[in-house]
Amino acid sequence: MAEFTSSSITIEAAAADVMAVIADFARYPDWTGEVKEAEVLKTDGQGRAEQVRLVMDAGAIKDDQTLGYTWTGANEVSWTLVKSQMLRSLDGSYILKPSGDSVTEVTYQLTVDVKIPMLGMIKRKAEKVIIDRALAGLKKRVESGA
Repeated sequence: MAEFTSSSITIEAAAADVMAVIADFARYPDWTGEVKEAEVLKTDGQGRAEQVRLVMDAGAIKDDQTLGYTWTGANEVSWTLVKSQMLRSLDGSYILKPSGDSVTEVTYQLTVDVKIPMLGMIKRKAEKVIIDRALAGLKKRVESGA
């Protein structure tokens, strides 16, 4: 990822519990505001999602996109855009850093390129909003034990 936006949050849970929520795509509509539908299209030999179709509705921006996922060990997952109506590219990752048995620092990195012209400053602001909402939703979901 060349030029990306990044943010981190501390979650009061073990890294495995955090990753379990991240990997449970079918439940994304329950805790992410923008994802209205999520469908795993392809899995790897360990049953982890390799390709996921997401129907997004972020107010002015609605999109039907497919993302390809790469799992690196137990504490990192990254994704890249396979196809989309609105985006030219999308690359992101969650990196989990355990701190003891029940605290995990989660870093979310994201870079998005839309098909419509957009100033870099506005694009970074949008990325930051997406990241902050996702991390807050993830923290709430994991810590609620849902």
